Amino acid sequence: MNSQGSTQGNSGIVNMGGTNSFGTTVVGHKAHMTVPASSTEEPGSRAAPAGGERRRDIGIITILPTEMRAVLDELGLDRPRKKDGLFFSTGDIGTDSGTVGVVATQTHGPGQRSVMAALDHLRHHFSPRLWVLVGIGGGVQNGHVHREGPARIGNVIVSTRIVYYDARKITAGDRVQRRGEERQAPARIVHAVNAYFTDQGEPTVIRGRVAGHRKRGFEVHHGLIGSGEAVIADADSEVRRWLKDYNDKILAVDMESGGLSQFWQENSVREADNPGWLVVRGISDGADAEKDDDAHGLAAHNAAHVVRELLPYLL
Repeated sequence: MNSQGSTQGNSGIVNMGGTNSFGTTVVGHKAHMTVPASSTEEPGSRAAPAGGERRRDIGIITILPTEMRAVLDELGLDRPRKKDGLFFSTGDIGTDSGTVGVVATQTHGPGQRSVMAALDHLRHHFSPRLWVLVGIGGGVQNGHVHREGPARIGNVIVSTRIVYYDARKITAGDRVQRRGEERQAPARIVHAVNAYFTDQGEPTVIRGRVAGHRKRGFEVHHGLIGSGEAVIADADSEVRRWLKDYNDKILAVDMESGGLSQFWQENSVREADNPGWLVVRGISDGADAEKDDDAHGLAAHNAAHVVRELLPYLL
């Protein structure tokens, strides 16, 4: 409007005084706005982590320092850095399917409860799309586990099915009646693992990578894992007999996978924001009287290497 009050063409903003407030607004001749997809998504679907960090694709959980070191070495992650009193290692890994953002952390200690706390920390700070539990486990498939079979020391078990064996009833005479629980990873993770073995063969045979074991390859199998709080060190234990009767395809045991699958199950009500899960265990002993720590490094490195091989399939 000019000084005589006549109207003229305008492609911008006219302010005749007062207070103006603008939000998600564009102005000007033929103005156009493209709204990023993230700003239109429902809260929680792909929200930024509450802890303020960049979201990561893969959240790795380890239990022992040996396992954490193997993950850092095989995946080339940064050394752990402190965040709110916790330590996390991060890195971006190039794959045939693109760059994968990875974060890894170590639990406070072994067992189902501690792993659930670590999962919650990862979700709060990094909101990963997939949880992977990586480390060592005891082989239970064969009588001569040290020399032959899928659960031979150094082999790796990739598991999308977990059998929790510690739910039980104690009856008269201290008899134990076990009540197993079985859970399977989300279908998309099972398909990804199946694709890996279709491409690489089953079992997949990988050349030895650890010093002192380079001349001997190791095998990667897709199989079930039994999980409970007990450390099994007896080839004739009641737990091993029960696992064999429950499902003779169980290849290994650990103390944390049940907590991972339980945590995922109880968070499945938040479907849009609930990560998938996978367990990768290197066989370090035969869950028998000869159980020791000698093969921890070998088993942990082999398991971490398999995780690196799986990345292009998982995301």
